[in-house]
Order: sequence, then structure tokens, then C-alpha cells
Amino acid sequence: MVSNGHNFLLDLAGSGFFLLILVHLPRQAFSGRSLPLGFGQPPEALCAAAINSLGYKCQEFEVMTDDGYILSVQRIPEGRAGGRGGGLDRPPVLLQHGVIVDGMSWLLNSPDEALPLILADNGFDVWISNTRGTRYSRRHLTLDPAKQEYWNWTWDELVIHDLSTFADLVFNQTAQKIHYVGHSLGSLVALAAFSEGKLSDRIKSAALLSPIAYLSHMTTVLGVVAAKAFVGEAVSILGLSEFNPRGVQEEMFMKALCDNPEVNCYDLLTALTGNNCCLNKSTIDRALKNEPQSTSTKNLIHLSQTVRDAKLSKYDYGSAQLNIEHYGAPDPPVYDLSKISGDIPLLLSYGGRDALSDVQDVEDLLDALKLDKLLQVQYVKNYAHVDFILGVTAKDLIFNRVMSFFRNQ
Repeated sequence: MVSNGHNFLLDLAGSGFFLLILVHLPRQAFSGRSLPLGFGQPPEALCAAAINSLGYKCQEFEVMTDDGYILSVQRIPEGRAGGRGGGLDRPPVLLQHGVIVDGMSWLLNSPDEALPLILADNGFDVWISNTRGTRYSRRHLTLDPAKQEYWNWTWDELVIHDLSTFADLVFNQTAQKIHYVGHSLGSLVALAAFSEGKLSDRIKSAALLSPIAYLSHMTTVLGVVAAKAFVGEAVSILGLSEFNPRGVQEEMFMKALCDNPEVNCYDLLTALTGNNCCLNKSTIDRALKNEPQSTSTKNLIHLSQTVRDAKLSKYDYGSAQLNIEHYGAPDPPVYDLSKISGDIPLLLSYGGRDALSDVQDVEDLLDALKLDKLLQVQYVKNYAHVDFILGVTAKDLIFNRVMSFFRNQ
């Protein structure tokens, strides 16, 4: 059904599907190469690869989580017009990407269309995070990324360790509470953290784009088929701990999914994310050159459990005995989003054509939040999942609304 499996997989990942399937205070914040030696070597810095050449100052940071993962963070302290970096006149904003992508996903459009650069040009102090396992955060104090132990995590660990580490770095560097932007999985980890009372002393407000929490209504057939495979036997046959979308075994797995007669893999962008209205070809080409990134297979299984179980809970180890060993109960604990307090004002922006962050699932999320004055909602009828970060009209429709929301807090 697909003549070139490698190109197919790149198209699949670049389409935005993998945006879904889309820690306390660090002991020390590091920059440059001052981190203790561990496994893995950093690639070319994101600042040099995508930001400096556009006329922006950019700083590289590395921080270590309390479970030893070495994470990369980039700071754009000012816009192209210059001005003093940092300070109370430049509020900090932390951008958190989705799954199977990294911080580069925010920088694939021109400076006038890319959210980090727009924020910097409009007076914000911008911080871009890269979660564990992606190319800029593929290091650990003692664990080797080539070994299974490195990949023993799900988005639960992103909530517990990575997100808190990022927030602590920005807060400690700026001495200010942080505005937060999360797309897709970046929204999920924030909601999960807020539901457990985390980060209220660090985060000032949060804008969640294509928010992901409940997934029982997503309309992408390929997404549903993939979710069933990840919680079934198909993944165990692969025997993978790292899920590298460019890998040979993963390619075979995805080709097998496309053999399903219900799945149309010829128009992946529409089939997986919904009918994105506003992407241009050059942006998609840049995305295919830079993404996808690895994640843990366990992480994808966890996301697929959310589809299967129609609830938002911690990772299910597959048996009552194992869950008791990890959680002290036969079932994994549920993230109760109704416990999110009014301490953090939220803006949720979602689209009518989004096949992943489905309208009904977002409405269920809104019902669960039980927030009134501190919750703002934006519905964009013709937007799908990827439009919210890469759409050529996103500045006018989404990013300006986000900046206005931040300034009003």
C-alpha cells in the first residue's frame, strides 16, 4: 500500500499525529558544557541551528532532573530590535512541545509566523524546553540512551520531573512567575501537574493549544488503530524500549497499520490530524527535515491506554499486583482535573477540524475543570491540530490572543 516505507513514516510523523502519540528544584542549573559527564553527546545547539541566524540573541542552558536526565533549554531574551534582556519589563514565557517532536517544532515558520520569535519581538523573555529522549535532551548522568533503562518512562515522568525542572530553571533565572504555552501533549502534562497541586508557585498563567486530556472521541481512524496496537500485542512483538520513528522496526510496524483496509495512508495530514486549513508546503518540508524525534514506547502505550480506558490516569502496569507494587492500589491513580484550582488562569484554544483534540473531548475537559472567571476558551472552527503552531494565520488568530491573555494577568 505504501511504496516507500521510510518516506511514509516521515510523512506520518511530520503530519502531527506524533504530536499526540501526539522534580523539584534542580540541584544546580547548568549552561554550556558545565554539566557532569554522562552518557550521550549534545548535537548542534538549537540556538545555532535555528535562531541566531535570524538576528535574535539566544542562550543555551542544560539542567538535570532529580532522576538524572540532562535536558536542554533555549532562551531568547529579547527581540530583533534589541532591548534589555530579562527584567520585570520582559515577562518569561515557557514553551512546551508535544510528543515525537522537540523545541524545533516552534521554529519551523518565518520569524513573523513563529510563536517564540513573535513573543520575543513583543516584549517577552522566551524559554523553549526539550523533553527527555529528544535530540537536544538525549543525555543522562548514568544511563546510556542505547540501553533499555534510559527509556523506562512515560508522560508521568514528564509531569513529575521534566516540567518541574524547566519551571524551576526559568523561575530561578528570572525571579518571576512564568507564563506557559503547551501544545498537545504539552497541555496534558501541564493539566496533570496542576491537578496535583504542582507549579502553582511558579506558573502565572497557561495557554493550552489543541489541549489533550480525554481521547475517547478522537476521529482519526489511524490514531484509533495505532492506539489499539500499542496496548495489544503488536508493540510487544517489536520488543522496543525506544520508539524511533525513523527506525526499521518502527517503519514495519507503521506499514502494517496502513494495511488495515479502514486506514487511508495517502492523505496522512488530513487522516491523522484533521483538515488543517493553513499550512504551507515549505513549512511541512522543514518539519520533515527536523522531525520526528524519539520517545519511549512505554510513553506511547500510556497515551494509548487513555484512548482505551476513556479516562486520564497514571500508567497501568497491566495487572493488579504490579499496580499495587507501584501505587498501593490495584488500579492506577486518576488525574482528577476537577481539583485544578483557580490559582492559575487558563486559556484553552481548540479547533473544529481537529481529529486528535476532538471537540467533544475538549468539551468534556472544560466540564471537568469546573473553573469560571479564570478560564478563557477560544474555538476556531476551521483549525485542526497542527494549525495551532504552524498555521500561517496563527499569529492573527491564536498568538495575538495568547499575548493579550498573558498581558492581562
